[in-house]
Amino acid sequence: MPLFKQFFLQYFRYTSRINPFPFVKQLLTSHSLPMPLPYLLNKSFTIFLLSSLLICFSGNAQDIDLLLKGGHVIDPKNGISETIDIGITGKNIVKIAKNIPENTAKKTIDLKGYYVTPGLIDMHVHVFNGADTESYIANALTSLPPDGFTFRSGVTTVVDAGSSGWRNFRQFKAQTIDKSQTRVLALLNIVGTGMYGRLEEQDVTDMNPTMTANMITKMFPDILVGIKSAHYWGDFTQVDLAVEAGKLAEVPVMVDFGEHQPTNSIEALFMKHLRPGDIFTHTFSYGPNNRETIVDEDLKVKPFVFEAQKRGIKFDVGHGGGAFSFRQAVPAIQQGFLPDVISSDLHSQSMNSGFKDMANLLSKFMNMGLTMEEVVLRATWNPAQVINRKDLGHLDVGTEADIAIFTLRKGDFGFLDIRKTKIDGDKRLETEMTIRAGRVVWDLNGLSVPYWESEFK
Repeated sequence: MPLFKQFFLQYFRYTSRINPFPFVKQLLTSHSLPMPLPYLLNKSFTIFLLSSLLICFSGNAQDIDLLLKGGHVIDPKNGISETIDIGITGKNIVKIAKNIPENTAKKTIDLKGYYVTPGLIDMHVHVFNGADTESYIANALTSLPPDGFTFRSGVTTVVDAGSSGWRNFRQFKAQTIDKSQTRVLALLNIVGTGMYGRLEEQDVTDMNPTMTANMITKMFPDILVGIKSAHYWGDFTQVDLAVEAGKLAEVPVMVDFGEHQPTNSIEALFMKHLRPGDIFTHTFSYGPNNRETIVDEDLKVKPFVFEAQKRGIKFDVGHGGGAFSFRQAVPAIQQGFLPDVISSDLHSQSMNSGFKDMANLLSKFMNMGLTMEEVVLRATWNPAQVINRKDLGHLDVGTEADIAIFTLRKGDFGFLDIRKTKIDGDKRLETEMTIRAGRVVWDLNGLSVPYWESEFK
């Protein structure tokens, strides 16, 4: 360091222009300077000099923009459940380690006593919000604008579950996906017009596997992550066409298998029609006249359900406004059957009923016996794998900084299903803060900001 200080002082006293390179050689092989430096320098050497000085005098450089310090991090993909710090620079995670020094960060948020997880992935929502009053979900009021309902519950990524088909997906992208801070991915409905109405969803002539697959593979492969089959009144025709499209596009198919009278066999669906990796949603729905249930009337999980899960069928909660019943969920969990993914089926008819938000939904499952690590897994890394987006759902260094911070409240709480029945619980998650791409987008109690008096300092 003294050598560089001498170098600095003598250089700025003089302005001579002499080839610097003999001096550099001498400098590298000597511990003292043999002659006044200015005679050894020219202007072309200035950049080298200033760069060297910057390195020498920046021992306390603040390379981290935002340091999340002291929180209990749960990152199932990496097997982490412990107190650890996270460093964010720009949009990305740059460091995750114990005891990262605060003087390496421009800003530090103290998260001691809080739980820190990857930003949640809600794999089943309806966010093709619009004003077509003739439509049910596609470009309709039933669908919700995502940013108003995601960050406040720790969600940073949503997957729209078939609101649009190949005919109207570009409208959905232009008016919702491209304008949202939330990362919006989508399953493309096998019906070309998507979920316009129940009648339109029966039109087999509008179920085109080739056009559906082409839109996924040739036009929007980074956004479209699968295919949806839903609300069909007939046999397996719609499912089979969706699976055909799934094979062409090499993506999974999600099936909403209700509204059949008499009910179609879910054993046949799981074992004969779906492929490993395909998704059965509304797992804990109870409507035996329209949808075969996974738990029988004696409250026993049907044996083939376990076999289907072993085969690779993915079971999604899809709570919604009419598709989650404790009489299905509680016995199933008690008998060791756990869903692969916990999702909301968010729309205007679900948000104020038994489903409140994703934090409440995770709490509901915790009070049915799952650990916090188990529920976080089912809302982060598991859905990321199901939709083949392994860049999401974890806290790897280098990934985009999508992070949720929760308080775990202890007390007496109640949790509802869609049948207006409830369970009691003693724990509930509350979303304290959400970070999307390195930026705080939800801060319930102002952890990330100073007190107002700081404006006068």
